[in-house]
This record gives sequence, structure tokens and C-alpha cells, in this order.
Amino acid sequence: MNESDCPVTGAWLESHDPGDRRFIKIGDLTLESGEVLPDITIAYQSWGVLNSAGDNAILVNHALTGWSDVPGWWPSMVGPGKPLDSEKYFILCPNVIGGCQGSTGPASLAPDGKRWGSRFPVLTIRDMVAAELLVTDLLRIKGYLLAVGPSLGGMRSLEWAIDHPDRVKAICTIGSSAVATGDQIGGASIQIRAIKSDPNFSGGDYYEQEIGPTEGMGIARRIAHLTYRTESEMDVRFGRELQGDETGRYAVESYLDHQAQKLAKRFDANTYIVLTEAMNSHDVGRGRGGVAAALGGISIPVSVVSIDTDRLFPVRLQEEIVELTPTAAPLETISSPFGHDGFLIEVELMGDLLRKAIPG
Repeated sequence: MNESDCPVTGAWLESHDPGDRRFIKIGDLTLESGEVLPDITIAYQSWGVLNSAGDNAILVNHALTGWSDVPGWWPSMVGPGKPLDSEKYFILCPNVIGGCQGSTGPASLAPDGKRWGSRFPVLTIRDMVAAELLVTDLLRIKGYLLAVGPSLGGMRSLEWAIDHPDRVKAICTIGSSAVATGDQIGGASIQIRAIKSDPNFSGGDYYEQEIGPTEGMGIARRIAHLTYRTESEMDVRFGRELQGDETGRYAVESYLDHQAQKLAKRFDANTYIVLTEAMNSHDVGRGRGGVAAALGGISIPVSVVSIDTDRLFPVRLQEEIVELTPTAAPLETISSPFGHDGFLIEVELMGDLLRKAIPG
């Protein structure tokens, strides 16, 4: 992709077609930092019908670069007769605050009519859940049968179980953890450095430019994608083969270039930083006496799913959740050659586990 083809941002902007997205104003939110994020909009999508009691809802928490369109990133999971059955349940997926697909985030207009950019506040996982709770109340959802999510979404599901057990009957956390590890933070910090080092980043205020920090975000995505997949897959799938075109690239380079270009078309660099930093700060034990105390206080059923080849969220992190949570079911481990992305690809196995996780 030539620089002339690079968008300033892949965020959904006000002039764009909303598609199936719907939008709800949740007002102001006081963040964990004490800063107030004003006049928040949350984009969401839903499937099925909320019953008169408001208690047949399922909350889907998307991952870092996910968005509200669950069938778009998690095929075969939502719809009539599918694991998240829209003929039985009301399935809701809100785009997180700080996001870039319709929810208030760095690419959104601030009260002064300019893009938030570098002024957007620091967020935590708990801030995201606080916004989801406001959405829940405004949509008149009494409670959720299940809060489920992978990766970043699994972090939010855990926070629902700890802080709002009266509003959710069970959770399912997939390929996630109770606390961010030093290894995860180290890898994420390099990705953030790559974006901020792009000359077109302009300190986060690039929205009025012709070119955004696409190169920096592309490097970040390439680094991240290697952690989403496995060494063996990269070797078997690509090995040392050349792409066979005029670029002289190895096939694996071409693959990573493709992933970077795809993300640039639908994501915003500032959002990538904000959400990554929120994941880095994740610690269910913060202010609660530590991880063991926080997980030990969970009172609702918890399903935990791991992927045996996940090198970003290795199985030991899900084992910790099961060991420390008194209401956790035995760990469910998916065997997959696709690493962290196994939850996206092994749809039949994931579907069976989701059906099992929904309270009867």
C-alpha cells in the first residue's frame, strides 16, 4: 500500500454509513483516574428480542481489535439455532469506550468540536465495564444470563463477575487472564512505541493531516499478529518460501503486510494505544487485596477456556483463574494449531463450550 493510499484513520466517523450499528448516549462517566469523560456515545449491535422480564440477555465482550458486529469477527456463533441462539436470547455486543467503531474514543469529536486525539483520557478495564453497565440500564436489561469474551473481552467478563454478580448469572472468559503479565506488557509497549515513533503520529493529533501513522500501526500489528499465531504454524504455512512476486519478500512477510493493511482500513492508531494500555493495566486484584482475594470472592459460575498453543495468554494464566475461583468449572482447553486466534477459528469447539456455559 502506497502512502498516498493510507487513510488518516480507519475509525468510523460521523459521515460514514452506520450499517447495523445503533448508538446510545450514556452521559458522563467518572473514570478510575478521577477524570470525567463527558457525553459518551456507545455503538452496539444486538440479535434476538429482549423478553418482557428483561432477563434473557447475553453480553458479548469483544477483543482488542474486535467491534460490535459479532458475526463479522466470530462466525457461526450468533443467530437462529447457533450457540448464541437469537431465537432464545437477546445477544448484545457494545463497542468499548475508547473504541473506534462508533463509541466515544480518540477519533470522536470532543465537546469543543475537535477530535479528542492526544487529549483522550487514560482508560482501564473497569472503566469499560462501568460504561457497559450504563448501557445495560438504559436498554432496560435486568441482567445477563452470561457475559462472555475472549482476550480483552475475557478481562471485562471477569470484572463483571467481581463487581456486578447481581447483574450476571455466569461468565465465560476465553484466552484471557486475571492480571497482565510482564511479558505481555513488554510486547505491547514495543507496539505502542512503534506507533508513537511514526512521524505522522504527531503526538496523537493527526486527524487533520492527509496521512496518519499507518506505518507505525502496521508495525505494531505485525508484532501482535506473531503473538496471536504459533511458531509451528508460521513455519509449516510459510517456512522460508519467497512470495514469488516483484517485491522479493518472503511469504510470511507478505502475510503480515496483509494483516497490517487490513487493520488500517478499520482501526485507529490512538484507539490501539488506549486499549492496549488499558490491557496493560489489567489487574483484578488492584484495590481488592490482590488477585487471590478478588477471584476468591466470586460467587457466580465461571467457565474458563484456554487454547493449548496460545503464546500470548498461555494456559497457566487460565489455570490460575480456575485454581483461585471457588465457583470455576474445570478448565476447558481447546487444542488448536492457531494459537491465541484459535478461539476465532475453532468455531465448532467454541460453540459447544458456549452452549455449555449458558445457565440452563
